[in-house]
Amino acid sequence: MKIENLFFILAITLVIFSCKKDDNSVETFDEAAQALLDDETLIDYLQTHYLNDDGGIWTIKNGETPLIDRVQVQNGIVKNDISYKLYYLTQQEGVTDSPYRSDSVLTTYTGMLLDSTVFDSRSTLTWFSLTGVIDGWSYGFTNFKGGNKVLNEDESFYYENQGKGMLFIPSGLAYGNFGQSFIPANSPLVFQITLNAVNQSDDDHDGVLNFLEDVVIIDGNVKNDDTDGDLIPNYLDADDDGDGILTKDEDANGDGNPANDDTDNDGIPDYLDTDKI
Repeated sequence: MKIENLFFILAITLVIFSCKKDDNSVETFDEAAQALLDDETLIDYLQTHYLNDDGGIWTIKNGETPLIDRVQVQNGIVKNDISYKLYYLTQQEGVTDSPYRSDSVLTTYTGMLLDSTVFDSRSTLTWFSLTGVIDGWSYGFTNFKGGNKVLNEDESFYYENQGKGMLFIPSGLAYGNFGQSFIPANSPLVFQITLNAVNQSDDDHDGVLNFLEDVVIIDGNVKNDDTDGDLIPNYLDADDDGDGILTKDEDANGDGNPANDDTDNDGIPDYLDTDKI
């Protein structure tokens, strides 16, 4: 089975729903059992397929080197108290920065099911925020680095030495039991990706980069950090501590970075400190 070389994007996280039986009882979808099944399915796929010289994935027929011998495993991914494994294959690491899970990436990609059905593809350079895509992307892209931007005399540009590889994603880190129009529920996915550039994002434009706003529950996930409890995560909150002073204005030394200002020397930067005196 051969796949093509560029992949499209996903921007939904796992949605859990219940199926109602005729006897009015509710059957809850078993995410943990599906996670185990997905891992078995992905391992079987990696053991029975290989990557040819053109970047296509084929079924092994003549003793070719299986993907399982070339991939690495990203462990320690926990979602809804369930542990997941994400497999990735590095064809080219890249040469600049690796993104945080809260950064933006400039990429081209192709996505397919395990039966080689391509469900999406994008060959033009496109920026995506890793806070707005499936978890398989937000974790997977951190294993690669961006490339170098090369300017032509006519001011056009291209990238070289980019990060290139493949992500093998369990359904729980993709669309889960919800599925999509061209993606059946509980489908593990394969993406071939090229990481051209990385932007360290500041989504609320407060002078504090997204990844530095992971200060309440320090786990790499900026979506669960809400210092003032206003239900707006810090990385989207213009006033992180809710004291009525915008974070960008709590920059006492005027260097444009509120994270290094601590007026009362209590170890808490002013933009997170409601008692600065």
